[in-house]
Amino acid sequence: MKVIIAAAGTAGHINPGLAIANKIKQEEKDSEIIFIGTTRGLENDLVPRAGYELKTIEAYGLSKKISLENLKKMYKTLKGYGEAKKIIQKFNPDVVIGTGGYICGATITGAHTLKIPTMLHESNSFPGIAVKMLAKKTDTIMVSFQDAVARIKKAKNVVHTGTPVKIKKYDYGINEKNRILKEMGFNAIKPVILVSGGSQGAQKINDAILAIIENKWNKNYQIIWATGPKQFDGVKERLEDNRININYIDGIKIMPYIYNMEEIMNIVDVSVGRAGAMTVTEIANLGKPSILVPLPNVSHNHQLYNAKVLEKIGATKIILNEELTGEKLNHVIEEIVLDKSKMQKMGENALKVSVENVEDKIYSEIKKLVR
Repeated sequence: MKVIIAAAGTAGHINPGLAIANKIKQEEKDSEIIFIGTTRGLENDLVPRAGYELKTIEAYGLSKKISLENLKKMYKTLKGYGEAKKIIQKFNPDVVIGTGGYICGATITGAHTLKIPTMLHESNSFPGIAVKMLAKKTDTIMVSFQDAVARIKKAKNVVHTGTPVKIKKYDYGINEKNRILKEMGFNAIKPVILVSGGSQGAQKINDAILAIIENKWNKNYQIIWATGPKQFDGVKERLEDNRININYIDGIKIMPYIYNMEEIMNIVDVSVGRAGAMTVTEIANLGKPSILVPLPNVSHNHQLYNAKVLEKIGATKIILNEELTGEKLNHVIEEIVLDKSKMQKMGENALKVSVENVEDKIYSEIKKLVR
């Protein structure tokens, strides 16, 4: 099978594309797969690192404002469509799959014009503009959440497949879990809260956790906190100003980034963070209670819609970004951890939106289309 995957920008767009590519290679070792991206996004690191060839074109989001800068971007995007079409003609794929980013518009349109089967994968509960605009041109649209199906109008075929993620559920035995906790300086008695604002960190969440630490509110729980690499030094300095040594805080482990995230997510009791599609999917797959603080000012407020997928089944508590304070976050954490039956029920509810065998389902849809 010959496949082109269009993915650009963030890891949330690129990693599903890589997971799909890896599944195809696993099933059909002789498959030829290339990626199309831009010169600006994480694809320039993640795609070659995964062993795939990356072709780049120009593509930008189009703004309603009329300005010289936007006219230049429009021209480059139109030029990018021509570049994408040439790449597709030369490679002559059996299918073209888009997994996110501005790149999908040019690539899917180019493939549609050339009468090559097309697919899109939408990770968010509220589909982006590109997916809606391309709905008529795309043969199959795969979605992460059932809620997204009704939000894609005039599509030929929408299938609920789930989103492929790296983090899988693993039931550690009590001895193994206690060993990991002990290595981190934690005890096995108090619940453990994971706090992470994603790879870049989240300033608002970090400020709330700092307030919890400075006021010593975390008497009933322990915290594993990934600040984000760019924010770690600032957190360290603020703690030092309050005469707190970042390396020696009872019941709290602070680091710039968590490299063993799969292990950590499996052993913690509650997850606190943003509501990106990948994060929400991982929380559901692991069956973890959560507190989600959707990132504001993103396209169609899609993180809020992602969080609502879990909220409506009683699996998460949402705190809006503008309402987040250390006092409020501590109150919501204690509401969950001090009620063991509630904590267990929230975790069980999260599993209700988990989708099993995601890669198999996606591969099956690809095979249907290519046939």
